[in-house]
Amino acid sequence: MRIFAAVSSAVLAFPLLLPAPTHAAPPSDHPILGIWKLSLPDLSCSETYRFRADGTTLVTSAEEVSESQYRIPDKPSAKGFYRLDDQITRDNGKKDCSGAVMKVGTKATNFIRFHPSGALFLMCADETMETCIGPFQRVQGEEA
Repeated sequence: MRIFAAVSSAVLAFPLLLPAPTHAAPPSDHPILGIWKLSLPDLSCSETYRFRADGTTLVTSAEEVSESQYRIPDKPSAKGFYRLDDQITRDNGKKDCSGAVMKVGTKATNFIRFHPSGALFLMCADETMETCIGPFQRVQGEEA
């Protein structure tokens, strides 16, 4: 399952009823912008997330290719996390790293915590470090 949605739904198994993210672009210097890779050694697979400056993502996971719209605040909360709201807008209907097929319209909210270097982040179910996945590693030398 695309990990982006899995943190909130499959891993934690609680439903999310959120309004659809608005298609608002983050500021041009936002740390989320760029290409990030999550390696899943237990599945012998990896996922690549392209957070684009226009507020959309392109995600590849095994045979799956999907796009989504995301919303993220300009600054982290007092606890140091960015709330990330995401909704899948397109999917090729193929299986991802876990063998699941994501559905268009799937929504997720996760909380992002960046490493001070800006080269890594964790994706968490809430504003604690108790239920997180990662690290997501910045891919250098490629366009977002």
